[in-house]
Amino acid sequence: MDHIIVNEHDHVVVVLRDYQAGEQLQLDTGSITLLEDVKRGHKVAREDIKNGSPVHKYGFPIGFATTDIKKGAWIHTHNIKTTLEGTLNYNTFTPNEVAVSTSEQVSPKTFQGYVRKNGDVGIRNEIWIVNTVGCINKTAEVLARQGDKMNFEGVDAVSHFPHPFGCSQLGDDLQATQKILSNLVAHPNAAGVLVLGLGCENNYIDAFKQVIGDYDPDRVKFLSVQQVSDELEAGMDLIEELATYAATFKREAVPVSKLKVGLKCGGSDGLSGITANPLVGTFSDKLISHGGSTVLTEVPEMFGAETILMDRAADEEVFTGIVDMVNGFKDYFIRHDQVVYENPSPGNKEGGITTLEEKSLGCVQKGGFAPVVDVLPYGGRLKKNGLSLLQGPGNDLVSVTALAASGAHIVLFTTGRGTPFGGPVPTVKMSTNTPLFERKKNWIDFNAGELVQGKKMEDVSEELLDYVLDLASGDVRTHNEKHGFKEIALFKDGVIL
Repeated sequence: MDHIIVNEHDHVVVVLRDYQAGEQLQLDTGSITLLEDVKRGHKVAREDIKNGSPVHKYGFPIGFATTDIKKGAWIHTHNIKTTLEGTLNYNTFTPNEVAVSTSEQVSPKTFQGYVRKNGDVGIRNEIWIVNTVGCINKTAEVLARQGDKMNFEGVDAVSHFPHPFGCSQLGDDLQATQKILSNLVAHPNAAGVLVLGLGCENNYIDAFKQVIGDYDPDRVKFLSVQQVSDELEAGMDLIEELATYAATFKREAVPVSKLKVGLKCGGSDGLSGITANPLVGTFSDKLISHGGSTVLTEVPEMFGAETILMDRAADEEVFTGIVDMVNGFKDYFIRHDQVVYENPSPGNKEGGITTLEEKSLGCVQKGGFAPVVDVLPYGGRLKKNGLSLLQGPGNDLVSVTALAASGAHIVLFTTGRGTPFGGPVPTVKMSTNTPLFERKKNWIDFNAGELVQGKKMEDVSEELLDYVLDLASGDVRTHNEKHGFKEIALFKDGVIL
């Protein structure tokens, strides 16, 4: 296959290899002679398009032509522009039938997980060092490195997550930082947690405890490094106590309905909305049909496709939540005097994406066809089985951190450009194209590019589900786990003292 038409009503055909001017595309409706060189993943006009006319891909408009476009011409940022503007008014909620039903019954499918004392389920048995402030990033790093070298029996890893915040923040900005960090403390992939504080920061330990709420003192230990003579010795003593506690947990069969998976795309290309994102959407529907949970974020990359999600709202409260989330994020751009639709990124454009509508129509496919059951604020935690939406930016590090903090055990991360990044939880890098998978063996965990090489969606989606269950059971590890690439980033929206 060397080209694809996503929807029969589209004005464009996407090429799957590099073409030179003068080459021909053989379509069912006849041949197209290319008028210029076109790179893999980019778009070619199937017909003449008049200046000012809408241009369709995925069966929806992705912008309007800014000049007359001839059949066979390359379609990109030089001749098409977004139609999107600021905040919008949306139609009132109308109940809709959706294709995916969820099951409250225990699924026959299982994975081998760790059942915690409070009933939560983890897929890793790790010790996490969560520092309350950036001043002690290096102290946390040294402790994690020393702890990991101990090879504690039954402990998968000792990890820390550096960040620059926790001090010199005020109001909502500080509270957002505390919320994300407290959610990481509560994450069930961590069998034990050492909360490491400095002692003089805004987010000092006693204040942070109020945000954490009830906790198990066997599982969560605290150390304020200003209060001890040797913080490394004191820290290692506490890590050893946590390792002893972690060793009491063993893997056991757990129903798939307990599994929570975050959905994310980054470094997209022209195949993202054709291969990897629809594959993740099919996976999401499968997991939800077994009673499991998925969560989708990247609100700015829903702009232009948000009504697709609104039409799937489970009830009026969810519909209103989606409207408020979308317009609220647009207001965030406007407050900072920034263009609401300043997207896609340079890398996205290089890969073939032209407008935000095109990126968004591909992005929302990760949510499949299930009803949207809940809308979570930034720092919110998953409460309902099914598909939830989470407020968060498109930034890879910030959004993956927010997904992990919401309770996701795993993040499926689709990419057409590639990245070594990994979050606090296993981060599955899924290539949209086979050349990326073959070139970046130490980054990419799963190849969705096979979908344009003859493999069927049903077969590849079953492979992905099996892979995720093996991953949850500890039978395989993602590349970010193998190489120790575990990072967090926090959303910043406030002054620094």
